[in-house]
Amino acid sequence: MRIDVVMPKMGESVQEGKIIRWLKRVGERVEQDETLLEISTDKVDTEIPAPASGVVVEILYPEGETVAVGKVIARIETEVSATVESVPTESFPEGTSQLTTSATAQEIASVTGQPIVSEQVVMEEPLSTVAGFTGQTLVDVVMPKMGESVQEGKIIRWLKRVGERVEQDETLLEISTDKVDTEIPAPASGVVVEILYPEGETVAVGKVIARIAVGEVAAVPSAPEVKPSAQEVRETLPPTPPMPPAASRIITEPTLTSTVVTPSPSSVAEGDGRKQASTKIPRMSKGRFYSPLVRAIAEAEGIPLEELERIPGTGLEGRVTKQDLLRYLEQRRAPREVVPVAPEVTPGKETPVPSPVPTVHLTAEPTVAPPPVTGTPPEVEVIPMDHIRQLIAEHMVRSKQISPHVTSVDEADVTSVVRLREKYKEEFERREGFRLTYLPFFVRAAVEALRAFPMLNASVEGKNIIVHKRINIGIATVLPNGNLIVPVIKNADALSITGIARAIHDLAQRARAKKLLPDEVQGGTFSITNFGGFGTLLGTPIINQPQVAILGIGAIQKRPVVREVDGTDVILVRHMVYLSLSFDHRIIDGMLAGQFLQAVRQTLESIREETVQW
Repeated sequence: MRIDVVMPKMGESVQEGKIIRWLKRVGERVEQDETLLEISTDKVDTEIPAPASGVVVEILYPEGETVAVGKVIARIETEVSATVESVPTESFPEGTSQLTTSATAQEIASVTGQPIVSEQVVMEEPLSTVAGFTGQTLVDVVMPKMGESVQEGKIIRWLKRVGERVEQDETLLEISTDKVDTEIPAPASGVVVEILYPEGETVAVGKVIARIAVGEVAAVPSAPEVKPSAQEVRETLPPTPPMPPAASRIITEPTLTSTVVTPSPSSVAEGDGRKQASTKIPRMSKGRFYSPLVRAIAEAEGIPLEELERIPGTGLEGRVTKQDLLRYLEQRRAPREVVPVAPEVTPGKETPVPSPVPTVHLTAEPTVAPPPVTGTPPEVEVIPMDHIRQLIAEHMVRSKQISPHVTSVDEADVTSVVRLREKYKEEFERREGFRLTYLPFFVRAAVEALRAFPMLNASVEGKNIIVHKRINIGIATVLPNGNLIVPVIKNADALSITGIARAIHDLAQRARAKKLLPDEVQGGTFSITNFGGFGTLLGTPIINQPQVAILGIGAIQKRPVVREVDGTDVILVRHMVYLSLSFDHRIIDGMLAGQFLQAVRQTLESIREETVQW
């Protein structure tokens, strides 16, 4: 099978990459995730791993060529083995074939010294036991290496199940490392025939975690779509108590009239008739994917597609999860009461006393509310930490244990910065396509201070102080789920205000879209957190280990300040901001911290239109 190697997208603003060096040539074998080539963009130089194991049969662009993102730059033939004994063509095992590519079999044989035959993949369970997949070629999905220091990954969620089809580059699963959460695409198009590790499992880099059968698949009804059995659906749904005999109809006495609370159409369509009106739910509708389990539950509960489309989803790309559907079913089963109305009284006539009317529920299947968590009072809610929040908690506690934290505070007059931004913000947005914020000016001021006081651009290893020559600024970024991540602007000392603004915007956008590379959240030498964006005046941030300092920026406010003008004290209204520096007292003392803050303040106050480096 041919696997295309495409020029990857290395950032939202990156549209092309330059091929620096091919590490493999036509006819050479490459292993999955082994470095195939090196590329360079205007953001970063990086190595590109092979998407599958096999022989390089075609290189479409030479070294030094600049190629647009998404273009095919090479092809790998997976049905090749350079270690198989020489066997006649007619004795090839069933399902294998000779290689026919743009690189001829003779060319590859001259490199390997062996005839070309298909690679046989041995599964724990024979392929013949998987209906419709006998003789198919299997492609291994391995836990990828997400950075030099990352040795394992935790499987957060499988987006495909065994028996479901997946397209090449479609998201197959989500994983989490100690650096970043990310989505893993399928290396090839086919059907998932094996998942080797469940959700929640931590797997070492390079291990096979799933297998995909590629090529033509026999039309077997059960193969493309695996639905849970009726017993599995019943076990998934919340328990439903037996219905009282009179609960399926509205009861009234002849002497009473009843006002019925009418349910909305989305809640109850035809009472008990809903379950009998079960309709087939498609796998995809209006761009929204429905998993086999969700479809099975919806069909069992008689939820039509129109109603299913209105249920808000909390899954990836707004998908409806099992929990979303079960929560909706509980809300739909909420009891609705019949409100009795007193009968009219005719003067002079004796009014009979009606017998009491029981409360009537219009729902066909009343349910009992689930009991609260054992040991938890009903007035509280228990929210388990997600994986990233657990990592943040561990990191913060470890930082406090490692570094004796001290915080110093200064304030700066940033009136000139405010005026400069107001003057050029519209022109900047027209030119760059995004808004100019105050943060690039603070980053630039911190860079200048780090140049003057390099001990704050350091880390501690045992009894050694490591002073870094490059200045890599980490910027604390809030994610949509409320968690924080700290992407790093590499070589910030070589960037202008515009360059810093571009880097901040690019990293923030990709962080919120889960598109950051692990190497982009490590290697920082100094961090900045801008809690002033939320209106906070002052904070004492925690150091991002293994760094030794972090700068906090408060909200910019107009305040009256005293200034001396021509020897006279006057009160002026100025834009002021508090700057807080948390530092590691093992190697930084109060004097050095004060000098650093003073340098940051002086740089900010000296910014003028004629001095700023755009």
